Amino acid sequence: MTTTAPHTGLAKAPGPTAPRRPRRPGSLVRALPLTPAVVLLLLFLASPIAYCVSIAFTDLQLTGQAEDSFVGFENFTRAFRDEAFRNAVWLTLVFTVLSSLVGQNTLGLALAALMQRASKPVRTLTGGIVVTAWVLPEVVAGFLLYAFFRREGTLNAILDWLHLPSQNWLFTLPILAVSFANVWRGTAFSMLVYSAALNEIPQEITEAAEVDGAGGRRRMWHITLPMIRRSIATNLMLNTLQTLSVFGLIWVMTRGGPGGKSQTLPLFMYEQAFQNSLIGYGTAVALLLLLVGSLFSLVYLRLLRTEV
Repeated sequence: MTTTAPHTGLAKAPGPTAPRRPRRPGSLVRALPLTPAVVLLLLFLASPIAYCVSIAFTDLQLTGQAEDSFVGFENFTRAFRDEAFRNAVWLTLVFTVLSSLVGQNTLGLALAALMQRASKPVRTLTGGIVVTAWVLPEVVAGFLLYAFFRREGTLNAILDWLHLPSQNWLFTLPILAVSFANVWRGTAFSMLVYSAALNEIPQEITEAAEVDGAGGRRRMWHITLPMIRRSIATNLMLNTLQTLSVFGLIWVMTRGGPGGKSQTLPLFMYEQAFQNSLIGYGTAVALLLLLVGSLFSLVYLRLLRTEV
């Protein structure tokens, strides 16, 4: 005997339906506006880097060799065994720290802070002088600073007039001379960045700190610097990358001498690739310089991350 379930006569109510989402264009359609930029990046950035990477693993030379051969990591191991390369790495770090991290960054912040309280004529005059040094071509700036530091140059003339001992700065302290030259030329960028950042600080916060009795140093350390920390990290990243690639300024002033005392990695790379005709070895050094710049960028980008 079979039993059937009683029929209630009530139809099952349909469940709630999810609202229809508007159709979005496909990913291909959304990517179409970016296509020209991607093509240009691949053509002018990715392709040269890929070609340089391939050359760095060969023994390509500019001596009329019939063909180059694959040598693996030989160029890189040769670089780390080369005392001149290690000297160039050390001088690059010294040049970057002195002229960028300390010189341009500190002086640019100091000028920006002083110009906040200066009168309009003083701001105009100071800004014009500093920016003029920045817009000068690198070769012109190099010749000017060479004339300033050479044995018969302006600096020694001033020291002689003050009855102070003079010396051949480009021979005795070449890395300090080129570091000062880079500070003189590049401080304007830091000054402009920090001037814009300081103008964004609400005036009410500074006035409240003054009412509470905070002096200039305390306001700078506890209020100004924390509020412009992202601008500081951005400025440090851009200045560091620019300083790592400085070539013309040092080449005009010292050509890396005397005896390699001011030969940074860009000059060492140029010497190996175009003076010694070792294109493969010089390209390997260029890739190592690119790696150093990438490491600095990663550090600064981490500093730029939004704090939780």
